[in-house]
Amino acid sequence: MPDLRLLIGDDHRLVRHGLRKILETRPDWEVVAEVGDGREAVARAAELQPDVAILDIGMPLLNGIDAAHQVVQRSPKTRVLMLSMHADEGYVTRSLKAGATGYLLKDSADTDLLNGVAAVAAGHSFFSPAVAKRLLDDYVRRVSQTDTSDRYASLSPREREIFQLVAEGRTNREAAEILDISAATVETHRARILQKLEIHNTAELVLYAVRRGIVS
Repeated sequence: MPDLRLLIGDDHRLVRHGLRKILETRPDWEVVAEVGDGREAVARAAELQPDVAILDIGMPLLNGIDAAHQVVQRSPKTRVLMLSMHADEGYVTRSLKAGATGYLLKDSADTDLLNGVAAVAAGHSFFSPAVAKRLLDDYVRRVSQTDTSDRYASLSPREREIFQLVAEGRTNREAAEILDISAATVETHRARILQKLEIHNTAELVLYAVRRGIVS
């Protein structure tokens, strides 16, 4: 049995073949499906339950972001790595809200694909360096334009531990096992973290962590 089973979703055959060629340099990984549209990606993910689905944002019939949302609903164990030409924060935010835990730019796929797949498969977040830099630069710009103190400093040591685990894509149960506390305690800390940082959901928390350089 392969260590990782992968699904590729992109409407360009040459792109799919190029991604497969890179992925198959890992003999312990197997591409179990290639699809050309978002609807087929959802159907095949539900059928095959791959470990990681690599989804292009610009697919026909159903775009990659909406497909990602349906994939994580119908195949909860499948981690989603988005593939895009766009480094804009709007695309990243929408992808994270849909349930993706990684965001890979197409122009860096040849160097970052293997690392991205390995990271999201392990339960971590992953962003192409150019995306991470843009988010960090935006964070620095926003901080320089305000006189407010960094709210992150108000988090307790335990809250910072949970903050990082959540930003890495860990579930409450996974974080609880790592920290040897209950999932309910993790959820309580998580809610307090959102309140202290004045953010509203996990997607915003991940972006905050990337901007600070806590996760990459």
